[in-house]
Amino acid sequence: MKKNILHLDLDTFFVSCERLIDSRLQKRPLLVGGTGDRGVVAACSYETRRFGVHSGMPMRMAKRLCPEAVVIRGNSSIYTKHSHLVTEIIKEKAPVFEKASIDEFYADLSGMDKFFGSYKYASELRHTIIKETGLPISFGLSANKIVSKVATGEAKPNNQLRIDHGFEKSFLAPLSIKKIPSVGDKTYQILRNLGIDKVRVIQQMPVEMLRSVLGVNGVTIWKRAHGIDNPPLIPYHERKSISIERTFTKDTIDMVKLRTTIFAMAENLAYQLRQGNKLAACISVKIRYSDFNTYSKQVNIPYTSADHVIIPRVLELFNKLYQRRLLIRLVGVKISNLVSGNYQINLFDDTEEMLNLYNALDAIRSRYGALSIQKAASIGAKSVASSQNPFNGDPPIILAHRKQ
Repeated sequence: MKKNILHLDLDTFFVSCERLIDSRLQKRPLLVGGTGDRGVVAACSYETRRFGVHSGMPMRMAKRLCPEAVVIRGNSSIYTKHSHLVTEIIKEKAPVFEKASIDEFYADLSGMDKFFGSYKYASELRHTIIKETGLPISFGLSANKIVSKVATGEAKPNNQLRIDHGFEKSFLAPLSIKKIPSVGDKTYQILRNLGIDKVRVIQQMPVEMLRSVLGVNGVTIWKRAHGIDNPPLIPYHERKSISIERTFTKDTIDMVKLRTTIFAMAENLAYQLRQGNKLAACISVKIRYSDFNTYSKQVNIPYTSADHVIIPRVLELFNKLYQRRLLIRLVGVKISNLVSGNYQINLFDDTEEMLNLYNALDAIRSRYGALSIQKAASIGAKSVASSQNPFNGDPPIILAHRKQ
């Protein structure tokens, strides 16, 4: 049976959501992302791209390139809501699908040609999404995920493209090597230094040559250039770790602020563990100084999801890690080695009252939000809180106001 893999991508998703909310933003240059000194462009409208603006660019640079652009900080909860609407439509229509990110999906339509027609079915699915959500969306359809993803990029904006079986190689040949997934800036520069600019050049090379230059990644790129790489769909994303990071608007040495932020991160991560019925056995803390040197420490602990175990270890790691007495740019906390299960009572240290308190606090947060109730030591670090369950099978959400 011939494979038919559909790739769907919501066009300039954050921008499209903002335009749904405020129709006055239609056809105006729009930037969504962090608005502070270190803000980054999370999404930009097509009107800004002719000025050289692109996502991931520092917001200050984007505003200099396109001063007439409207700048919006963005709201991750709004984008999550619209993403869920699209997900529910695809879940109802597609037999097997993967949610690759908040605005990107794959679906396996293999076998559909016998009954309905894969391309016709994909077209109707796209029009259903546009009609019911008001969001523009593009798709590519081919024999595998890689070619479909490239085809979607070529179809944009708000269009669709099918690559018939056997034409994958000829479709890819005239494209820039940058269009191949997994070719980042460094790999692109290495290939350009070798005189490789188009995919057809890679198609004419023996695989051993790319392997000698790029190692295993060279073999992957060679396969993708030939349209024969076929990674599987992943219906459920199993989280191996959860983490929170924060880049401060201004580098700081305020120890009260730093410890408050670290405390709030640990408190929220412990809550997320309990929300997903998970236990963790490894904690790590990261610091990035103003000179961009980054350090981290980690420690193994007995499996737990309790505040009174996790928070003191996080603060202890921070105290050991912070040695240079320089201004700090970023702090982060990560919890890993996750397993399913509930917290086991410690016979000598835990009390029934304390466990009942955890249950009561979590019930309030689940109903009214993560910020509805906090320990006094974490008040003032509101931006690190999250009420979403990270273990629902969706990929991690990239916030619109994420800073680098």
